[in-house]
Amino acid sequence: MSHPASTMPPGQQGGRAPGRTPAHVASPTDTGMIPIIGRQPEAPQQQRRIFSPGFGLRGPRRNRHVVTVDELAAISMPIGDDGVLIGTDPESQPAVLGLSRPTAFDVVLVGGLWLAQVLALRAAATGARVGVETGRPQAWQQLAQAAGGGQQCVTVYPVGRVPAQGPSVSSPVVLIRDCGIRPPRGRVTSVPWQAVVTVLPYVSEHAPRWLSQAHLVGIQRISPYETEAVRDTLGIPEEQLQHLPTLHDGVALWCTRKHQKFVMTEPTDAETGLLGVARRMD
Repeated sequence: MSHPASTMPPGQQGGRAPGRTPAHVASPTDTGMIPIIGRQPEAPQQQRRIFSPGFGLRGPRRNRHVVTVDELAAISMPIGDDGVLIGTDPESQPAVLGLSRPTAFDVVLVGGLWLAQVLALRAAATGARVGVETGRPQAWQQLAQAAGGGQQCVTVYPVGRVPAQGPSVSSPVVLIRDCGIRPPRGRVTSVPWQAVVTVLPYVSEHAPRWLSQAHLVGIQRISPYETEAVRDTLGIPEEQLQHLPTLHDGVALWCTRKHQKFVMTEPTDAETGLLGVARRMD
């Protein structure tokens, strides 16, 4: 019986053609990936350059920013005094009170509770620890709880019960004495890195003693009678004295023996929500 001739290629009839080597031979560790025959492996140095961690695609190349020595003076940033930003002067420039000093510093504020509390909040915002010696703790308690975002940075003390604060250059202190028209002698006085701010509601017969001892005095609106005591004690020029009885609630005259400047204190939204609008009388 005859059989038909096979039509399969000769190399597949009963096995591979003799003399041919397969392109890929499976092994027990084969992953199933067919390698590309004929591709040369990359040099180790090139592989490290491509796959080194921390290096992405090469960005655009620009010229270096280079200036000459003569041009360095033009690269500067204006920096003013550091301290408590109390407001703006008539030229719309920021007015700053430097309360944290390496020397003793006494301040007297002839004004209302509102400005004293704004000063306390802004002093705490600069990183100072604020202590308040007051005979009306209920007026300061809400501020002490709200200041610092939950951290104790404003502490209220009864009159005559202020302990030693331990000020330092890394932990300055601002002590506000809200003790009426005749504050008693304080147990804690101004020392390096600890300023004392004495709040007087108006210029009484006892005020000249405090005004004459202060390094800085802030005066809100006062009566014409009070301006006479201020003129005799501080020597403020007449042209500035005549404005004191008509000052706006948010304006105060900050002065030393040599310098005087009117400053407008405008509250922030947070200060307005906590303290209300500016006012001279409480």
